[in-house]
Amino acid sequence: GRRDFGWDRADAFYRDQVGSAYLLDLAAWHLSSTDYIGDTLRLVADHARGLVLDFGGGIGTHAIGAALCGAVERVIFWDINPVHRQLVRLRAEKLGLKERIHCPETFPEGMQLDTILCFDVIEHLPSPAEQLRQFYGWLQPQGRLLINWYFFKGFNGEFPFHLDDPQRIEEFFRVLQSHFLEIFHPYFITARCYRKWKTDS
Repeated sequence: GRRDFGWDRADAFYRDQVGSAYLLDLAAWHLSSTDYIGDTLRLVADHARGLVLDFGGGIGTHAIGAALCGAVERVIFWDINPVHRQLVRLRAEKLGLKERIHCPETFPEGMQLDTILCFDVIEHLPSPAEQLRQFYGWLQPQGRLLINWYFFKGFNGEFPFHLDDPQRIEEFFRVLQSHFLEIFHPYFITARCYRKWKTDS
């Protein structure tokens, strides 16, 4: 169950069971989806500022995009896969962004963030609603959450690891709609931008 989860076991799983060959598939998807990725990077450029968390950041494209934004002070790249963390450290170093992108080995607790990026992650979690609640708690009052989701296993089961439980999906949308207000953006992408509801009004 979820209570038994440990970051150390996640590291071992990705190191021993998954390996690194799939990184080529992930990179190929990025290359084949350049228009989509380009628009998500435009969305990041429009809204990222201050202290940014790239939550489940994969190969680090959005973390790098955020680190290049003038309004961003620092990016914390977090992914449970140690291979991803190692790759993003290398990419940051090669791009001269080592001081702006941090890839900690353990999740940094107690943060107050200005921006959270969460792309292509939430549908893989056991409780997306609980993750939204955590995001809400981590965000500064004027913070921004940039997020997308795809709660669908595919017409032919091509996304077997995606959550599609109606109850958990409904809970996700209840939390989203009670905690966050959407900010319009002009890009034709699945990602959305939110701010916290003002709770003192």
